[in-house]
Amino acid sequence: MALFDSMGRRWLALFKGFHGNLSFLGETTKEWLGMLVHPGRFRFGDAALAFERAAFDGLPICGGIGFLLGVILSFQSAAALQQFGVEIYVSDLITIGLFRELGPLVTAIILAGRSGSAFAAEIGTMKVDEELDALTTMGLPPVRFLVMPRVAAAILAMPILTIFAELAGLVGGAIVLEMMNVPNAVFWRHVAATADTFMILFGLGKACLFGLLVGLVGCSAGMRTQNTADGVGRAATAAVVGGIVSIALADGILAVICYAWNL
Repeated sequence: MALFDSMGRRWLALFKGFHGNLSFLGETTKEWLGMLVHPGRFRFGDAALAFERAAFDGLPICGGIGFLLGVILSFQSAAALQQFGVEIYVSDLITIGLFRELGPLVTAIILAGRSGSAFAAEIGTMKVDEELDALTTMGLPPVRFLVMPRVAAAILAMPILTIFAELAGLVGGAIVLEMMNVPNAVFWRHVAATADTFMILFGLGKACLFGLLVGLVGCSAGMRTQNTADGVGRAATAAVVGGIVSIALADGILAVICYAWNL
């Protein structure tokens, strides 16, 4: 009986979590639709502050990881292509890998670790201090005042961080190929020929989608924070883990769609 009791409690917890996430998504969608009718309700000041923390404060780490990613990709791929004397095509490989896949993916993981956890901790602390209950009592929807500015900031921050990481990765690749006697002019000519408009826009579209997921998961974890000693810490952990999992799932679905449509 203890086994069945434990299984029942776990399934009930999963159902409650799914129901809470679905309710949060529905309420957020309703607020976004209402914002289209009354755009003056949007808190631009809070969104600007969250955007500054998510985008500009995250540029150094995104640039550093992007640079190292370009260096690692160059060394690893050049070691194989150099056997055939075609190491110049490392530039094509780096360009396709960064713009289509690795740039948005790695940047989204960084955003989930930095901003997703911050969103959950901020909103979770407010819930523990009963500030969310105070907003509800005054007739101010917490989703409109706390969630929407952060989600919008995450969506707008992702393309900027992604472009910065991709450029840093290309610089790292150019430095490595320069060490292998490939001129920078030839490298950047191959990059310009490989990076077409669809590839760039597709990568930025993925970045915006990943930013939306990070913002929603982080704020949802904060709204569901428990009033316990470790409630805020659990919420931040759930935001990071849930954000990375949702990013991986979305990226896998997009990969299948691109393969099916030959994109």
